[in-house]
Amino acid sequence: MYCKSLTAALLGAALFASAAQAQTTYPLAIENCGVNVTFDAAPETAVTVGQAGTEVLYALGLGDKLAGTSVWFTEVLPEFTELNAGVERLADNDPSFEAVVAKRPDIVVVQYEWHIGPQGTVATRNQFADLGIPTFVLPADCWAKDNSTGSDGTRLAMFEMDSIYAGVTQLAQIFDVSEKGAALVADLKAREAEAIEKAAALDLDDASAVFWFSSAEMDIDPYVAGRKGSPGYMMDKLRLRNVVESDEEWPVVSWETIARANPSVIVVAEMDRRRFEADDVEKKLAFLRSDPVTSQMDAVKNDRIVVLNAHSMDPSIRNVTALETLAEALPKFDLQ
Repeated sequence: MYCKSLTAALLGAALFASAAQAQTTYPLAIENCGVNVTFDAAPETAVTVGQAGTEVLYALGLGDKLAGTSVWFTEVLPEFTELNAGVERLADNDPSFEAVVAKRPDIVVVQYEWHIGPQGTVATRNQFADLGIPTFVLPADCWAKDNSTGSDGTRLAMFEMDSIYAGVTQLAQIFDVSEKGAALVADLKAREAEAIEKAAALDLDDASAVFWFSSAEMDIDPYVAGRKGSPGYMMDKLRLRNVVESDEEWPVVSWETIARANPSVIVVAEMDRRRFEADDVEKKLAFLRSDPVTSQMDAVKNDRIVVLNAHSMDPSIRNVTALETLAEALPKFDLQ
């Protein structure tokens, strides 16, 4: 798959930022994750493959454009509950190509490149293009990232919130609502800065953390956050050292290795998805407190565990809320 260079990503962000307040001129040609895409007019109908894209469109006031959504980890943001109830959910997980095409969308907004990459689990970008349907991958999934290393990919540089802001700005331009995009980005940036400032005031010295997303089985090695994904970014900004040193997005690491690192804080994902037994946060917490290895970690003994919405651990506008949640929790743990 295409790996977007950091230089190109920054240039793209700058170009879109400069056009943030401008009315869109069509046809609009953009480069998206290595693919050139053209829009002849603002899309009237959209389908989303991924909750992150769905919530961006809702936040931009474009809910009336959505003909179908798919790939959900948890409930929609509370402010969009009523709106979301009126939008058809094509699938909780991957939708079929036929289900997406049947909605006759003017755009398909995709959260993960592997959904529509060369071995796309839904279809390839070419298959959609052959039907005249433009596709847009949220830039955070290909920004300074190599997606040829597996479904989750490998980060080549630390995740940046600018990749989220670029996605918001680009979608706003595509739909000709750039003013709303600029307002949303400004709000998110202000909240991000405030959360980081609050954590900096704690002056943490050598505090550390691990983010546990899930496990294929309850008692086997967990999927935890690598050091350069969005959780890695959160830890870096909040002055927490990630005990996981892999650059993979969600590597599998043994509990024995994590226990030896003895993180100061454990962050566990809460989600509605039940693909794995460990998707259940209550089972996660019970495991941590009963397993002979995990129960001996300082974070477990001292109840330094933070429950975080699973979707906020993936690149999305929810990353700001996650920063706020963690910044509120850390002062209670006496990590000085």
